[in-house]
Amino acid sequence: MEMDINSHHHQTETCFECLEHEIHKDFSEKLIFSYGIFDSSSSGFPFGSRAIVQVPTSTTTATQFLLVRLPFHQHHCLTKYVDGFSLEDVESDNEQRKDGMKSYEKYKNQGKDVGVVSYSSTIELHCLFEHGKTICQGGEGINSFSISYSGKFSCVRTITALAPVAYVGKGSYSTIEKLSEKLLSESIEDHVVSSLIHLFEGKPTGCDAENFLNLVGIPSFDENNIPGCLRHPNIAPVLGMLKTAGHINVVLPKAPYTLENILYYCPSTLQTEWHIKLLLYQLLSAVAYLHSLGIAHGDVCPSNVMLTSSCWLWLNVFEKPHINCKQNVMHEDDSHVIPPSSLSCPTNNCPFQAVYADLKLSPVIDWHSNFKRWWRGELSNYEYLLVLNRLAGRRWGDHTFHTVMPWVVDFSVKPDENSDTGWRDLRKSKWRLAKGDEQLDFTYSTSEVPHHVSDECLSELAVCSYKARRLPLSVLRSAVRSVYEPNEYPSNMQRLYQWTPDECIPEFYHDPRIFTSLHSGMSDLAVPPWASSTEEFIKLHRDALESNRVSKQIHHWIDITFGYKMSGQDAVVAKNVMLPSSEPSIPRSAGRRQLFTRPHPMRQVKHIESQESILLGAADLQDLEDAASFCEDACHLSPIYYYDQGNTVNKAPFVNQQLSGYSETEISNFPASGKYPFGLSDIRSSNLIEYFEVEDNGSLGFQELCLWKQKSSDLHPLSKDIAEDIFAIGCILAELHLKRPLFNSTSLAAYVGSGMLPGLMHDLPSDVALLVEACIQREWWRRPSAKYILESPYFTATVRSSYMFLAPLHLLVEVEHQLQYAAKLARQGALKAMGTYTAEMCAPYCLELLVPPLSDTKAEWAYILLKEFLKCLKPPAIKELVLPSIQKILQAVDYSHLKVSLLQDSFMCEIWTKVGKQAYLQKIHPLVIANLSVSPHKNSASAASVLLMGSCEELGIPVTVHQTILPLIHSFGKGLCADGIDVLVRIGSLLGDTFIVKHILPLLRNIVLSCIDVSNTDKSEPIQSWNALAVIDSLITLDGLVAALPSEVVIKELVQDRSCLHVKVLMQKNLELSVLQVAATTLIEVCQRIGPDFTSLHVLPQLKELFDEFAFSKETINNTSSSGRTLKVASSRFDAVQVESRMDLVLLLYPSFASLLGIEKLRQCCATWLLLEQILQRSYNWKWDYSGEVPKFFSENISSQRPILSKISTSDYSPAKMLLTGVGWSVPQSQGARGAKNWTYKQSNDHQLVQVNKHVLTSNHEKREPWIWYPSPAASWDGPDFLARSGGSKDELPWKIRASIIHSARAHPGALRAVAVCHDECTVFTGGVGPGFKGTVQKWELQRMECVSGYYGHEEV
Repeated sequence: MEMDINSHHHQTETCFECLEHEIHKDFSEKLIFSYGIFDSSSSGFPFGSRAIVQVPTSTTTATQFLLVRLPFHQHHCLTKYVDGFSLEDVESDNEQRKDGMKSYEKYKNQGKDVGVVSYSSTIELHCLFEHGKTICQGGEGINSFSISYSGKFSCVRTITALAPVAYVGKGSYSTIEKLSEKLLSESIEDHVVSSLIHLFEGKPTGCDAENFLNLVGIPSFDENNIPGCLRHPNIAPVLGMLKTAGHINVVLPKAPYTLENILYYCPSTLQTEWHIKLLLYQLLSAVAYLHSLGIAHGDVCPSNVMLTSSCWLWLNVFEKPHINCKQNVMHEDDSHVIPPSSLSCPTNNCPFQAVYADLKLSPVIDWHSNFKRWWRGELSNYEYLLVLNRLAGRRWGDHTFHTVMPWVVDFSVKPDENSDTGWRDLRKSKWRLAKGDEQLDFTYSTSEVPHHVSDECLSELAVCSYKARRLPLSVLRSAVRSVYEPNEYPSNMQRLYQWTPDECIPEFYHDPRIFTSLHSGMSDLAVPPWASSTEEFIKLHRDALESNRVSKQIHHWIDITFGYKMSGQDAVVAKNVMLPSSEPSIPRSAGRRQLFTRPHPMRQVKHIESQESILLGAADLQDLEDAASFCEDACHLSPIYYYDQGNTVNKAPFVNQQLSGYSETEISNFPASGKYPFGLSDIRSSNLIEYFEVEDNGSLGFQELCLWKQKSSDLHPLSKDIAEDIFAIGCILAELHLKRPLFNSTSLAAYVGSGMLPGLMHDLPSDVALLVEACIQREWWRRPSAKYILESPYFTATVRSSYMFLAPLHLLVEVEHQLQYAAKLARQGALKAMGTYTAEMCAPYCLELLVPPLSDTKAEWAYILLKEFLKCLKPPAIKELVLPSIQKILQAVDYSHLKVSLLQDSFMCEIWTKVGKQAYLQKIHPLVIANLSVSPHKNSASAASVLLMGSCEELGIPVTVHQTILPLIHSFGKGLCADGIDVLVRIGSLLGDTFIVKHILPLLRNIVLSCIDVSNTDKSEPIQSWNALAVIDSLITLDGLVAALPSEVVIKELVQDRSCLHVKVLMQKNLELSVLQVAATTLIEVCQRIGPDFTSLHVLPQLKELFDEFAFSKETINNTSSSGRTLKVASSRFDAVQVESRMDLVLLLYPSFASLLGIEKLRQCCATWLLLEQILQRSYNWKWDYSGEVPKFFSENISSQRPILSKISTSDYSPAKMLLTGVGWSVPQSQGARGAKNWTYKQSNDHQLVQVNKHVLTSNHEKREPWIWYPSPAASWDGPDFLARSGGSKDELPWKIRASIIHSARAHPGALRAVAVCHDECTVFTGGVGPGFKGTVQKWELQRMECVSGYYGHEEV
């Protein structure tokens, strides 16, 4: 927009260095200055009045703002407007509030619907009424000052309409912080959407809803609308207008992209004609709103068209006004163009005044003129490269996309044009010089996507490393390395050049401060020894850049960095193929822009004084012809968007008349709500859907558009400056289709002079060309108004209804309100009325709201919205748009109420019906299974398990096996939850015994056997850990399936023929104890399922080797070497007793089998029963209770018991002694009695008794003797007696052994007189009384538990 500007451009702009200093001075050093922004048509020098600033936060979400600084003397109306809000008298403010409310009540009592008027004294700006005149909070009345934009409305009303939500007042850092908090809360315009929601529901609502609908064309766009206090959805939101010394600081949220970014770096973002039309419709809607206020924007160009993350358009109306100096138009004879005056920074003590004083670059960018001057030697290499950087979109100070310069020397020697030493080869990129041709060729030939260069020619890492001495440490930690280490940064220029594969930055050519470190731990960057100071180095380095040697080669570097060697076969030859973006349709704010498609001409090193006075040689004429041809080919680099570009725009003679048909006094008597003065509109929910209806007859034909154009010439715009905006819109429309500007200086001059349209017009579609031609008419009064273009046949009903539906979604509101609005409107039939195609186009804008973590309330609205889109969209659109959103929701790790809702059977059935089985299995089904692993939330896992069970019947057995059973089994060991295992068990139960036997059991058997094999190999710890978890999951699944199978099937498939998997697992010594524990527990479950008889017949024989191992293993003593050990108790049934050693498995297995089979039957089946029971008694205090009841230790929940363990030292261990103890080895009676006294007690659940027993065991352990582990004399015995005598008959003591020896091992009969144990402790010789009281010597092998040979020939003992 224009204001009264009389000063020249370069007198109002400061360099970015001074701009940063001024911002920090006016606000605070805490406010982070990210980078300055060039004005839309400025040159490449770091001059401007705009900057990107950032409020530091403790979170990762940082708020960035666009800060526009407008000088007081150039913006009198805005200055007075802001001054009106700087109230010093609070009482005066309160009086204005009272008067305003009186006017409101008076107007309300007249029966007028004025809606809800709110007052806020903090951030937001609302309008009140004072004596029938509109005022603003704390501001002056409508007649407070007379400066007007166009004579239609006062500045107060106009500025308020453009910045209705802005905080207006004095600038401070705390104010910026509040604005940041407000923006992050996204609740600035919640009241508008709330009002719309109430309108849809038929509830009483204020005027906000109807006023907003009027802004977006419901019932229609109106140029006579009265401005209110609602922001147009396509006008960039102004968050604050802050007054500081000498400036008004306009604060806007930073949009991630501009239309210029899209056209430069990712033109495929505008995928279809519909996207282009919607973008243009938004731009026209914003411009029509400005024009309805009686103002022209004055600088409608791609750089001022801001785009949000969803590519919603914001037009920046508080942009730096366009330039007052005439742009240089290069005619055929451009030698008469007068070079503009040099730039200078108006700030006192600017550190770069001397640098700027020597520069000859124009303040306004015109590539044609700058190229010619550079080619002739009138412009330096440095200045010309700045122009190219500006054209490529590179941003001075933005570390992610910084201005780039070439390295020209390697700093090994002082630059000398007469020597070849030390000069960089500019025919090759720095990346190529650093990496070498061989490596680049290898990368190109072996990459999936052939490329040589994987990064930008100047990366953020390189820029921050170059400027490390001047940047804050927080920036270095973020961009370079999280751990700050000053010694890792290159210490001198030569090392810096050798280290980096990236190009140089301009600071090394003009700023000597870059070498001086601000950090105590980092030394200054050392200059080469041939420079005595940093200032001398800068001069010598700059002289090298401007030398004839570099001037003769710099065009090669331009070809690589900005020119034709960036693409095609030329890039392959130059080894300069860039790795392309994986998603070209995704918008980007930075990238590589190829400026030229032909080789760049070499600079004319020898300057020609006068072309008229000398005879040009043939070579010079050829060079001149090549340069002219090159300029013609690169004409798109000087785009022009205004017919009278750069001229001061004059008002039309009739503009100062009242255009609305009623006086300003009459206007002031209408409420500031924006209602129609000639009758309030009657928009209700009942007829609102009608505005969204789209006929299926498609767009109107070309003839209708031609008729529209004929009528447009009779509907001229309000003024010439407004018509200039229409010209710019026509240029932008053409550029959106052509991907290059329509006008440049040459073509515009031809069009202005002769009316000859650019040749590019022939490349436009016929309907687009017709509309463009109407907008760029030479006679400004023939151009159509923005409102008339909006109503043209070019914009179909699909575009209009899409815009009406989407506009409220892009207000500054919370996601909950956005979802609620979209869901309610969709549920009332808006999507259905819009039609399938329109709903498909709107879907991406709505579905992007579903990705962030949503609360339960938001999830409900999101679920409704998804359901509505499923109803309206066709299957291909659902696959392309809806399914990716559902996938993102299901992939979320955290709990989501929306995820649980989507996993419901009813919703997935609808998806299945819409997209088919194949798409469901490919896109959704794997994610349902994924929600059963990696620590899923209980609700999500439960819903997923139910869904899988419900889908198995629909899928059928083959698909269920491949799509459900196999993926679940593949998840074994990878965090599969209990619900996942339950799914396998329930699916098996549902599909029957045959399905389990044929499809599930073989898979589980293979997994267990494979894991056993892996456990015996030398694999890494992660693999072994996964291996153990996979076995556990397999065993637990088997345990669940056993309950669903008949006992005979269990016997046949899992037990008989020595095929029991549980036993195979238990025999493995390399598996983790947790695996063995689960194997033992699940084995007991299997045995209980098949009964005692089949257990003794099939299972116990397979366990013989295991029981023998327990009976004779050293671990028996090693792992029970301290008395009173208590096993840990866990919660699940598979962890009833926490196994701490392999021997603890005895406690799990033997008592359980005793309970199942009975002790006598177990002893008959287990040859080593005596040793095992001794181990259980000594180590775990377990005894069989002969009262006829099952011991409480295992009859009750084992997890409630804490058995007491006693331990034996390793030195007292001997397998032979253990064997002979139960068959006749004896001790003196006194010692035997002492040992028996301490061991005669039964297990008890009483806590005090356990503590007492622990004390007894502990005290006995201190004075233990080798015979302490002998069995105690039996007090009573109901089994067969076996007498063994110790020593002579006089001290014989009967020993009651709790077993019949003949059923287990043939021990030495009679009295034992001698024993001899071999060194291996496996062979034992006994001597004593044999049959017939003859002397007998027998040999025993402990492994076989029987006598292997004997000699019975001794007549006497």
